[in-house]
Amino acid sequence: MSTLPRTERKEYTRPAMSERKRFIAVAGNIGAGKTELVGFLCRRYGLKPFYEPNDTNPYLADFYKDMKAHAFRSQIYFLTHKFRLHRELEKEPGTVVQDRTIYEDAEIFARNLFRQRLIDKRDWQTYSELYEIISRSLEPPDIMIYLKAQVRTLRHRIGMRGREMEADLPTTYLKRLNDLYEDWFSRYRLSPVLTLCTDNLDYLTDLVDRIDVLKQIERYL
Repeated sequence: MSTLPRTERKEYTRPAMSERKRFIAVAGNIGAGKTELVGFLCRRYGLKPFYEPNDTNPYLADFYKDMKAHAFRSQIYFLTHKFRLHRELEKEPGTVVQDRTIYEDAEIFARNLFRQRLIDKRDWQTYSELYEIISRSLEPPDIMIYLKAQVRTLRHRIGMRGREMEADLPTTYLKRLNDLYEDWFSRYRLSPVLTLCTDNLDYLTDLVDRIDVLKQIERYL
């Protein structure tokens, strides 16, 4: 399968992002801070966000109750709708930012379910072939922003946001996903990667962190 130095404390006033269309992707584990970063970038630059279709997945609640029975169906749904979403963002005339990519669905979440024997070998082969065909037809991001955090940080944030379906996610599950993210990004070659460790990163309220994050992102854009 395919695979912040401290700065002087002053307001950051770089010009607007280039008028040429850009595709910014934000990747990371559950609770890493993707949605917050996407919202922040959209407010800062007036970008159009594309969010993961969690709320529309009819299998998701059942998946969290019985992963083995609904894993394959849920992943096929995500793959189908992420493909449609990717095609939509490709047609947008301006710069877009996406909260979790189609690549993560396959390389992280579906692969983890296969390794845990929640998707059997036959279904995994079908899924993998479909993903390979789809991924070859897609325009890759101009930059992939990888948000990483330790498991204890992820668990704290998941608890704070209080989503019922995520409440009982095991620590071992989050650790396996972290490991898969590290493995995937060691092989990822589709676009430049900016890695941000978000355990102690506060770009929403801390001016220094905000300046550092914006400088790093604009270096690529």
